[in-house]
Amino acid sequence: MSRLHRLGTLALVTTVGAFAPALATAADTPAKPTYTKDIAPIFQEKCEACHRPDSIAPMSLRTYEEARPWARSIRARVESRQMPPWHIDKTVGIQSFKNDRSLSDEQVATVLTWIDSGAPKGDVKDMPAPKQWPNEQVWNFASMFGQTEPDLVIKSTPWTQKAGQNDAWWKPIVETGVSEPRWVRAIEIRPATVKGRKITHHAIARLQQDDPDVQQNADQDAGAVFANTGLFMEWAVGKQGEIMRPNSGKLMLPGSKIIWDIHYSNGGEDITDIVELGVYFYPKGQEPKFKQTLHLMGATNSGGIDIPPNTTKATQGFFVMRENGRVESFQPHMHLRGKAMSIEAITPDGRTQVLSYVGNFSFNWHNSYVYTDDVAPLLPKGTILKVTAWHDNTAANKANPDPNVWVGYGDRTVDEMAHAWVNVTYMPDADFKAELEARKAKAGAKTQQQQQQ
Repeated sequence: MSRLHRLGTLALVTTVGAFAPALATAADTPAKPTYTKDIAPIFQEKCEACHRPDSIAPMSLRTYEEARPWARSIRARVESRQMPPWHIDKTVGIQSFKNDRSLSDEQVATVLTWIDSGAPKGDVKDMPAPKQWPNEQVWNFASMFGQTEPDLVIKSTPWTQKAGQNDAWWKPIVETGVSEPRWVRAIEIRPATVKGRKITHHAIARLQQDDPDVQQNADQDAGAVFANTGLFMEWAVGKQGEIMRPNSGKLMLPGSKIIWDIHYSNGGEDITDIVELGVYFYPKGQEPKFKQTLHLMGATNSGGIDIPPNTTKATQGFFVMRENGRVESFQPHMHLRGKAMSIEAITPDGRTQVLSYVGNFSFNWHNSYVYTDDVAPLLPKGTILKVTAWHDNTAANKANPDPNVWVGYGDRTVDEMAHAWVNVTYMPDADFKAELEARKAKAGAKTQQQQQQ
């Protein structure tokens, strides 16, 4: 039975497959993998971003001595595909992402074979050179633009989360200080301190300014409180920012403000922190052709969520594209009962395409799945983006704090919500047609090249 069946719905079974891909065969893996030769390169590529000293993971995996005591836990997490945290179903929809940190079938098989054969260390001469990682509080995008820090840093006002305090939502409004129109090519956002990361569940930055395009492409269930406000950036564990595709960006205008929405939770001690928003501008006089917009696409369309005890339930929402556009990324957001989410495109001619399906959502990780340039969906004006979320309020959901209570919509972690963060780059008709033709020509050339090989 597919995962969608188990979640209590038949609606998408015909379009969304749900069986996990088979692991690589023994022939694809080393006969006797060792840590130094076979495992360390995998850990460096896919694990050390978090599993290193003074980072967010509970243990470091940079050396054999650090990794070996965790072999049994590593096996369980890797075999179940919980780690690295990449929850896209690999049998459904688009499968080419710029930021894919999942293990290949061959890598999974290599790790499992290594552990099952006693987790041998191997020859120290086979150990790759240590990978150099930046300090957690370094601006990660700065070096890409030949800088040491962003062009503009906007800070929230301080908040102190007391030990044992209930969840809090801090919503200060601050001026951006921008005095002339500037186009943005990259954004980073982060809690200002390592301890701040312990209490910051997520941080949303909305850009408020007099921009007519915001009204045209506004979130269709956001409400009047966010009039003239566009989603600028969101931070959560597993996400640090975004870099715009070439020739696209976001526009900041004079007099603009950032409306913060920061969710703080209990960190076990008194912690005072702020959130920092780092903005990288295009050089003055360089104006990108396309404007990119980050949308919150609700999976409830203001209908709310009401989940009875010991049940599973699906909710849906719809977003109409009022202009042609390219969907850049997809990021599900739910709470502890969240189990799965899909996004489909229903084009004006009636065709339906499943873009992505996250079948094993984890509240602990808020991955943004960024499509590669050659597959990012190009969708015409009038396309309906349909977001479906599945919630599991039963004891089978290990993250569920209490399956015997009713669960409604709310900001608290024990409440529930369902929406997708979706980046869209909008295009006028002529440019959209040119993008379609360029994509078609590139695909044709690739096919011809493959046939000649």
